[in-house]
Amino acid sequence: MHPDQPATALRKERERTLDGDAALPVGTRSAFRDDILTSWRRCQMVGMAPTSEDVPYRPEFERPNRLLRAAGPVIDRLAEQVGSGPASILLADSDAQIIDRRAGIRALEEALDRAMVAPGFHYAEEYTGTNGIGSALEARKPFVVSGFEHYRENLQEFTCIGSPLRHPISGVVEGVLDVTCRVSDTQELMKPLVLAAVREIESRMYADASRREQMLLERFLRAGRRSSSTAVLSLNEDVVMANTAASALLDMSDQASLWEWACRMLGTGDECVGDVALSGGLVVDARATRIGDRDGTAGVLVEMRPAARESPGSAPTGGHRVRRARRTDARSDVLPGRSVAVARLRDEVEAVVDDERPLLLCGEPGTGKLFVATHLHRKRRHQEPLTVLDARTSPDDPGAWFDRLASGIDGGGTVVVRHLAQLAPDLAGRVEALLETPVGSGVRIVATVRTREGDSPAGRTLDHFPVSITVPPLRYRGEDIADLAPRLIGAHTARRPAPRLQPSTLRTLSGLDWPGNVRELGAVLATAVTRSLGSDIAHEHLPPEYRDSTNRSGAASLQRAERDILLEALAETHGNKLAAAERLGIARSTLYRKMRILGIDENRLPAFRPR
Repeated sequence: MHPDQPATALRKERERTLDGDAALPVGTRSAFRDDILTSWRRCQMVGMAPTSEDVPYRPEFERPNRLLRAAGPVIDRLAEQVGSGPASILLADSDAQIIDRRAGIRALEEALDRAMVAPGFHYAEEYTGTNGIGSALEARKPFVVSGFEHYRENLQEFTCIGSPLRHPISGVVEGVLDVTCRVSDTQELMKPLVLAAVREIESRMYADASRREQMLLERFLRAGRRSSSTAVLSLNEDVVMANTAASALLDMSDQASLWEWACRMLGTGDECVGDVALSGGLVVDARATRIGDRDGTAGVLVEMRPAARESPGSAPTGGHRVRRARRTDARSDVLPGRSVAVARLRDEVEAVVDDERPLLLCGEPGTGKLFVATHLHRKRRHQEPLTVLDARTSPDDPGAWFDRLASGIDGGGTVVVRHLAQLAPDLAGRVEALLETPVGSGVRIVATVRTREGDSPAGRTLDHFPVSITVPPLRYRGEDIADLAPRLIGAHTARRPAPRLQPSTLRTLSGLDWPGNVRELGAVLATAVTRSLGSDIAHEHLPPEYRDSTNRSGAASLQRAERDILLEALAETHGNKLAAAERLGIARSTLYRKMRILGIDENRLPAFRPR
């Protein structure tokens, strides 16, 4: 933008350009740079209004520790240099959410607050238009936005200079450093200042990564010397070191699953042991050990051996036999997953396959209750009819709905009634009579509900289901995503072989909470398949709201697991610190220290809800 061009002329040209009338006299150039015009077109494509002032805000967010370790001292020094001057220093994560702000003079701080340029607010281009943070991420290069160059009118009093912060080893963009001031205070030295600070932060990232990698390597070599037959894996979010034995056991999805398992199992401790089911069906005895020092966690060391099991009826030989889990690839007719929760679900399903009594499948919406019901039908009655009815439609025409139910039962096979708790009250008694069909009549009735609780007439119908199974929510079995993803992806593409999840993408998805469970995961993967254009699904192919960089941070994953365990113990003991510490097996002083480190406010503890 030409600084000497009158503001009125700039405003008129901006309006003409945004209205689609970009015609200029022959031999003249636009007052706005090509990269600004390109950014404006992106904003128009997503339907953004220049007059909009809405900014997405998330008050509670996890801070990317790796970025803050490197950037913190640098922005501290910059803040001292700027002092109470007319500039503000902003640090944003890789999703363009501001995570730190060092404002200068009071008037600038108040102006930024009015414009919602503060920690917790998202400044991705798709949300807030052309700006120094979001546009720098989109362009993957330093980006200057001043005055009328901002797409949104409420930001036009500022000049913003942002530059991406790239990890010097992985090349991944970790965040953005931005310096913002009023247009009247813009100085030519601002961009060199930002670029020099970015170089220093990236240099600190390299040193930090080198230190962490050295710790990983040292522990990896030490473990490898103890036994050459043990599979050893040393890993964090960027680096994976595996010996020959580990390489023979693992594929890409196993690396992410082992990381998720270790983060969940370590909790407040530094070591854990347990059985882990790998993608090939192999079950291993695994030991995970936290690697790090007082400055933070560098990663995890995992040592594995195939689980030993003696042959039935034979004398022990002293050797190991490989114990195989049920195979969980997309072609197998099994319930996919490798978690303890799914192993228990498979056992419960197997136990009721030959049971003729009515079966109730409980679970949160989207967990896959209909999938389990269909799986049961295939295991026992795959050549007989399968009838699926939805009780939510029964109030529309109760008589016709009941006739379809009765016809399905007369036809034999399996009858599945979804959302039984929402059955029309007038039908409750008639349905109860049908549920008393004698065992051995050749029909299996299966119903799905969220919970067995309910005082309504429809809720009392649930008492006629003597057998019930609960399908666990996805947030308790993140490691199962490695096995669920191939099936879900395959359902949304005819391409063979179907796209796969890259390891970093799988780590990100495994760290999310998934309130919509498997159904939500399927929708996200359907979007990612479309965006990937047939290639393997990378992090950038996910919808923006599912790219939370904290889920890719090794330290953040471990801290999140540790924080969840502490919060659960505090909630179960109603905030009693001594009782919580005893429950966790740690000293009360250790509990207080961990609460401070993890940012747990004892005055804002969640209410305990039994699982």
